[in-house]
Amino acid sequence: MPLSPDESLNAEAAARGVATWYETAGHRRVDIEPDVVRAVMALLEPRTAGVTPATAPVVLPEVPRTWGWMIQLYGLRSAASWGVGDFADLAAFSRWAALTGAGAVLVNPLHAVAPVDPMPSSPYSPSSRRFVNAIYLRIADLPEYRAAAPALRDRVDALRPPTADLIDYDAVWRAKRAALELLFSDISDMSGISDIEPALRDFATYTALAEVHGVDWRAWPEELRRPGPAAYAAADPARAAFHVWLQRRCAEQLATANAAAATMAVGIVHDLAVGIDPGGADAWTLQDVIAQDAKVGAPPDAFNQQGQDWGLATWRPDRLAATGYEAYRDLLRGIFAHAGGLRVDHVAGLWRLWWIPPGHGAAGGAYVHYDASAMLGVLIEEAVRAGAVVVGEDLGTVEPVVTETLQARNILGSAVLWFTRDDDGRFIPPARWPANAMASISTHDLPTATGFLTGEHVTARAEAGVLTRPVAEERAAAEKDRTALLDLLTAEGLAAPDSTDAEIVVAMHRLLTRTPCRILLASPYDVLGEPRQPNLPGTMGQYPNWRIPLPLSLESLTADPRMLHIAEILDGTA
Repeated sequence: MPLSPDESLNAEAAARGVATWYETAGHRRVDIEPDVVRAVMALLEPRTAGVTPATAPVVLPEVPRTWGWMIQLYGLRSAASWGVGDFADLAAFSRWAALTGAGAVLVNPLHAVAPVDPMPSSPYSPSSRRFVNAIYLRIADLPEYRAAAPALRDRVDALRPPTADLIDYDAVWRAKRAALELLFSDISDMSGISDIEPALRDFATYTALAEVHGVDWRAWPEELRRPGPAAYAAADPARAAFHVWLQRRCAEQLATANAAAATMAVGIVHDLAVGIDPGGADAWTLQDVIAQDAKVGAPPDAFNQQGQDWGLATWRPDRLAATGYEAYRDLLRGIFAHAGGLRVDHVAGLWRLWWIPPGHGAAGGAYVHYDASAMLGVLIEEAVRAGAVVVGEDLGTVEPVVTETLQARNILGSAVLWFTRDDDGRFIPPARWPANAMASISTHDLPTATGFLTGEHVTARAEAGVLTRPVAEERAAAEKDRTALLDLLTAEGLAAPDSTDAEIVVAMHRLLTRTPCRILLASPYDVLGEPRQPNLPGTMGQYPNWRIPLPLSLESLTADPRMLHIAEILDGTA
């Protein structure tokens, strides 16, 4: 008997790993419009056999219980950095943290962003996840600077921008780029730029071409829209060599930072963004395995009724499988070369991602499924090879299979105080938190401790115009949340009804130590009383996302009694 139209569509969609329905957080079934399913299917090929490991799944070793810090590197500014925290600041902070007993330092994504002016500020919308942002280079630590004549060093030093209240990426990059170009032009021996590995050659070629034709390769002349002889010939060899040099110096300074964390139980943990700029370097160099015409996001929910369009491109599961997951493995291997661990943003994306086809809004998408066994298998194999820890960001609504599989494979989940509640909104006692997790009070997308206690997160969203209900209702809800938190802390004997905000912040950190979680993380933004959160989701120009520095310099914060006290609490000595 021939299949009905619905049965035929379902069969074709299954062959391409495209969902025809999904379940909301409230367990309500939502059927995806057939036209949307067909539009997403058109971006994929029927599945053939993937390279799922045939042997028993590799399980990561158990993570030692330890604690550490979560930092936004750009905001960790020292007296020697040029307006933005850099790799040398990361090394200095790691040395200090190790001396206090810390076992881990989690940093924001260090991925390369488009080399343009204005420079993108979000580390979660990278041009390339395989290479790093050269804005984090410490100029004075470059061997070319140290070997330069005094007159040249004076010219370089004169380019240093003034420190601003907010991170000014454009001013910093203009200054650093000019300084780096001066130092590079002084290099007489170019032998170190030869023998370029193919991935770096392609990245440098893209970057050199982007300086001439713009950062979106899809708008370039037709003959340049793919890596190859025409593109290599068109790129200015001096500019390509410059960008090769930058990445090699970044690798050296990252290695120094990792050496500073060598005595830690885990070390420096990098953050892997969920996707890439569809017009950027990785999308150009890896276009055979990247879904060029789809953007990823999230379906509608109670907080985002129109769904979310993150504007990012991602892997094509069919092409990944056909190429043996080589590009994915290379990405992970490159990151693990400079990391003691990796946090995978939106780890549920290893199972499925919400694809939005061309011409559709965020609500008009469909889930595309990945071979989770293969994606996890490659991730864990590379982590084991590097002796690294893996953390999955599994906050919010995720399918049970995600959490269960992470637990079974010793990949840490994420436990955040603001989200660790029961169905009635009450905060869950610390003894009931998950053991196989990395615990923290907040994240970069959530209120800081002081922001939560003072209601700053309500004020910020009201001023940005992104509240979904009246301000009075939001403030009442925030006050109810504060009361619920204080109730928990009081029940645990960590605070009293009349505790000050500063005392409550300390109590929150003590609460973390009562959880069974494997890694406990504190943020200097919380400890130092910064009310503003690093990123306010749903905003663009209305809020200084990713531009808020820490309220103290690196030198001051590492000597601050509040930082030292929290270190003692997490280390079990206070």
